[in-house]
Amino acid sequence: MPRPASPLRRLRLLKGLKQSHLAELMGVAQTTVSRWESGALDLPEDQWRKAQSLLADSAQDAILKRLVESSTLSLHLIDDRTHDLLAVSASRENRWNAKPGAFLGKTLIGFATPEILAAEASLRDLGWYDDRVTRLEVETGPNHNPVVPIIQSRLIWERVRLSDGRAARLVTTL
Repeated sequence: MPRPASPLRRLRLLKGLKQSHLAELMGVAQTTVSRWESGALDLPEDQWRKAQSLLADSAQDAILKRLVESSTLSLHLIDDRTHDLLAVSASRENRWNAKPGAFLGKTLIGFATPEILAAEASLRDLGWYDDRVTRLEVETGPNHNPVVPIIQSRLIWERVRLSDGRAARLVTTL
């Protein structure tokens, strides 16, 4: 018996995934996920079980999110591929000129400085994506952005795996 659409949407949003990313993980088109969520297309039982498995929060992910959010350090956690914000500490978010939670699930790459973009471009050659390098220090100048300001600082990037297999990056400003 097909499952109603609303639990799928709720689980996806709780996990902070876009429809396109869930579709990629499930091996279907983004429009299929959209139809499942709206109720225009029945969600088959086997796909519901797959979605539940993909979207279930693991204890480790929940702990990591809680540690980031409760940290007194200036840090945030992003999806390593899309740069979508997964979690942010209060000390980092308080520097932003936006409502709390405004950037959760949204990419932060548009706020990057030239130094951050250059470091990003070097990751493949360094072995970042092959897990040969999982920690990197990056020096950056300011971005002069009034919404998400970046100050001249040293950043620590640490690569971690989430329960669904995605790589995430913990970014700490020193």
